[in-house]
Amino acid sequence: MDGYGGCDGVRTADDCQTEVRTAATDYFPTHLTPLENPFYLDLPFDDLNDAQAFATREQVVPWAGQSAYAGSAGDNTVSLMKNRWVRIRSNGHTCYGQIEDAGPGQYHDAAYVFGSDDARPANKKFNGAGMDVSPALNGCLRFSDINGENDTVDWQFVEAEDVPPGPWTKIVTTSAVRH
Repeated sequence: MDGYGGCDGVRTADDCQTEVRTAATDYFPTHLTPLENPFYLDLPFDDLNDAQAFATREQVVPWAGQSAYAGSAGDNTVSLMKNRWVRIRSNGHTCYGQIEDAGPGQYHDAAYVFGSDDARPANKKFNGAGMDVSPALNGCLRFSDINGENDTVDWQFVEAEDVPPGPWTKIVTTSAVRH
């Protein structure tokens, strides 16, 4: 919450409750101005904190060889995942978000995250979810409920230059991983 600027929802006593997001506010939180992109997501590949993912990231992450990551092969302070862009489609809507963290339930699911054969998530928790999305993405994609446990998505990685203007580009996260 520190890097983001606070609760990405509504603060109640000692808790942060998710709030429904709408197009009227560009899906931004109504109780704070975020410091980072509110269009964020988690994918099940933690290339820093999961030993298996870290050990294989140079072989499985398609962009690992790009000049932006030169010299980061053994550097456990540099993530190859954080801040990458993803296009997500659901319910006839297309939205974009940046990877913020890893999960749900799995942290080295390279077959799902990078595979080319439409693999299903290895995660068996949370209705077998393959990603977590922020409240902004939940609203933008018109999920059926605030937790989106029964919604499905189609997604793919995209390069920053291929992300069209939209509410997801109002704030672009560039911060590194915080330990």
